Amino acid sequence: MKIIAHSIRSVKIAEIIADEILIRSAEDGLDLLGDIYYQGFDKVIIYEKNITPDFFDLKTKIAGEILQKFSNYRMGLAIVGDFSQYESKSIRDFIFESNKTKHINFAETIEDALKRLSE
Repeated sequence: MKIIAHSIRSVKIAEIIADEILIRSAEDGLDLLGDIYYQGFDKVIIYEKNITPDFFDLKTKIAGEILQKFSNYRMGLAIVGDFSQYESKSIRDFIFESNKTKHINFAETIEDALKRLSE
């Protein structure tokens, strides 16, 4: 795992780069959150490919558990990927509602993620 640091208007954002799945459970999400927090970052960007596909099946409740951790610790999060592949109405609604809060964001590009997290 590699971290690319971005700083926009004094907001420190960690972009996580990895070739493997980093988050398979809520505990993995909390571990990542803690690691990023203790390195002094305010927000984090992770790529869809680094999250278990079960995250996008809302019946597993993994998405809710992970995103609740980020909300509780007030750590902004952006997930970058192509979400058009998810046809379920519930995941599409979940993504839409999450993007409205501005705390948890689903973005198609790194540029969009950085913009959302720096607003």
